[in-house]
Amino acid sequence: MLPDPSAVPADVLAVLRGLRAAGKQAFIAGGAVRDLVRLAQGYKAKPPQDFDVATDALPEEVAKFFPRVIPTGAQHGTVTVLSGEHKVEVTTFRGEGPYLDGRRPSSVTFLGDIEGDLARRDFTVNAMAWDPIEGVLRDPFGGVEDLRRCRLRAVGNALARFQEDGLRPLRAVRFACTLRLAIEPDTRRAISQALETFSRVAQERVRDELIKLLVRGDPPSRGLRLLLRTGLLGRIIPELLESVHFVQNRYHAYDVWRHTLRCVDYAAPDLEVRLAALLHDVAKPRCAAAKADAPGEHTFYDHEKTGAELAEQILQRLRFPRREVERVALLVREHNWHYQPEWNDATVRRTLARIGPAELPALWELRRADLKARGRFVEEGLKNQAEAEDRFARELLRASALKVTDLAVSGEDVMRELRLRPGPEVGRILAWLLDRVIDDPDLNTREVLIRLLPEALEKLSTANSQGSLRSGARENTAPGGRRGK
Repeated sequence: MLPDPSAVPADVLAVLRGLRAAGKQAFIAGGAVRDLVRLAQGYKAKPPQDFDVATDALPEEVAKFFPRVIPTGAQHGTVTVLSGEHKVEVTTFRGEGPYLDGRRPSSVTFLGDIEGDLARRDFTVNAMAWDPIEGVLRDPFGGVEDLRRCRLRAVGNALARFQEDGLRPLRAVRFACTLRLAIEPDTRRAISQALETFSRVAQERVRDELIKLLVRGDPPSRGLRLLLRTGLLGRIIPELLESVHFVQNRYHAYDVWRHTLRCVDYAAPDLEVRLAALLHDVAKPRCAAAKADAPGEHTFYDHEKTGAELAEQILQRLRFPRREVERVALLVREHNWHYQPEWNDATVRRTLARIGPAELPALWELRRADLKARGRFVEEGLKNQAEAEDRFARELLRASALKVTDLAVSGEDVMRELRLRPGPEVGRILAWLLDRVIDDPDLNTREVLIRLLPEALEKLSTANSQGSLRSGARENTAPGGRRGK
């Protein structure tokens, strides 16, 4: 069954027609064809958004055929045609020289036929080309049949393909996970044989594939299991290997690794939430202590703190942006405290201030996924979590200030009223005021805070004269125990 031509945007068809009007061959190639074939076969999938065009026209010829062209990679045969609202990558049919570094070909040769171009691609399901104008599908390696059989198979010799580009083994796992394909045995064996080549891949490229696996995985645990079985996990996040078969305690039906997999699956398909789910218990094996009264069980005190540190190291190694690293580390650090209904309102507000209101939705999502993944005492845990969410929502409405910038006075007010110069003392005074306002939100008026300034200065001066290392503000932590983990 051929793909549906109506699924191709008019702007993309215009590029195909423009090339054909110039006497050139023109096909849609790659992932868009794969996804359109799957739709035609009856799979539930989103229509492709990106369409790549393959042609025998050289880059300089394509630039002459269309009024708006960007030479994005002309030396490798690719230009981008701006057609209406679409950016269409147009690439000349090409063959590739040997891969000397496991990353990129040593040379590129432009070809006159699409089949030579398809022969250089990674998997049969990506090695198809379609002309929606003439209704011609070129499938020299059996990609349509592999999709019908839910099979992922390398083009030609699998090990040779993987040694050409070390990212391809990870792409195999990602496609198997996101498209629900079974990796063909020879292709799967080649993954483990190409780990040294994979190790030479830039961390940024590994990161991008891992993101797709986690966010688009159906389910993501399928891909994570494949990473473990093929040896790729040990090259990407070796810290997670410590969790495999690591026994927990009576609150958990699964070992740390299986619990982690379930947590990732239960989490919403948000990148930072799923990264936090993947890493939330990464430090448990390192923080484990045997329970004297329960042979074979462990406690994991402070694993959330050590886990946040490990999460930062792992994500920095994978070149994630600093903001994402910090947010995931916060979610890991805060995933494990246990809400107690007897907390007073100030305790709830202090916890809010520590976490930050903007991070609450993601944290609640992670904590719910974590509770569901335990396999035991789930209903009790979810009930407690629902009570916490309701209580925090009410207190969030009442809180007048959760950070210094929410106060009704500024640093300039402090300096003017107390005749201070800019410096750390101003910040300590503001922190002291915030501490008082968290205790009693009604204090957050300009008049009241100005009146409290002399007291703040006196308290902090006394504390400093006694050698205190703190500002005088109480530590923003929530009392109460940890969850039984």
